[in-house]
Amino acid sequence: MALVPHSKCTFLFPIIFLFLTLSSSMSQAELDSHYYDKTCPQAEKIISDTVVSASKFDPKVPARILRMFFHDCFIRGCDASILLDSTPTNQAEKDGPPNLSVHSFYVIDEAKTKLEKACPHTVSCADIIAIAARDVVALSGGPHWNVLKGRKDGRVSKASETANLPAPTLNVSQLIQSFAKRGLGVKDMVTLSGGHTLGFSHCSSFQSRIRAFSLLHDIDPTLNTQFALDLRNKCPKPNTNFSAGHFLDSTASVFDNDYYRQLLVGKGLFSSDQSLVGDQRTRWIVEAFAKDQGLFFKEFVASMLKLGNVGVSQNGEVRLNCKVVN
Repeated sequence: MALVPHSKCTFLFPIIFLFLTLSSSMSQAELDSHYYDKTCPQAEKIISDTVVSASKFDPKVPARILRMFFHDCFIRGCDASILLDSTPTNQAEKDGPPNLSVHSFYVIDEAKTKLEKACPHTVSCADIIAIAARDVVALSGGPHWNVLKGRKDGRVSKASETANLPAPTLNVSQLIQSFAKRGLGVKDMVTLSGGHTLGFSHCSSFQSRIRAFSLLHDIDPTLNTQFALDLRNKCPKPNTNFSAGHFLDSTASVFDNDYYRQLLVGKGLFSSDQSLVGDQRTRWIVEAFAKDQGLFFKEFVASMLKLGNVGVSQNGEVRLNCKVVN
């Protein structure tokens, strides 16, 4: 790499710093909880009504929408790139291996259709996901917060990039590194992992923990033994029931702090979840949330707002159809 002479360096650094500062403030400033107050005041009600209706029809919707928001923001930021369909020349994010089990895209599409009738070309698909994620948390008994809005929709979506999503097999150091790349700290990582209080996992995501785990242990020693035997019954080998699996905590349709209490007794379904208890950097946060649900809710809101600001830029569009670029 060519070196810049010292005299030029001292001149360039303040300009670069100023540019980065302005860029950061612009990114922050473009999101506003009142963004649609004048242009589409009924936006949040339309989205909320759609989410409530879909959740009554299918109880799996809340967990799926929340996961959709995480998976969208972790790749290219919160730009609704997860909603784009693949084309003959490009395989999109939703067809990447980690996203094949992400469902309920129709809920976002339905809300978008209604919004296009009420206020055409105004509400981005990225904002719909962010609002819907808040709504499913609140609908499930969790906290409610004012969603910051004003995101634009991206035009690029690549299945290959989904390899960067945090896998259920990662350890704490790998999780910390993954979240840090998105500007999220250790507490954010443990807090957002609490989203696993909603939902279900298929056997394939934890199968390696309950059989032939290692040369020394048939079952992952961090897993509660009786719990592991129960999982074996649900996930026989060979397994012909591809829908078999287990709920992520004992109150899987309720947004609460049970996820953290389960971790403390060795009943974390994923090794990535259970690893949070075995590391001194994260165990104290797990213990705090297990004791105090109000604290978890408060921190969850703060971390969701941070996550919702990842990768936000003005270099996008408002898609007319969430599945395709304009």
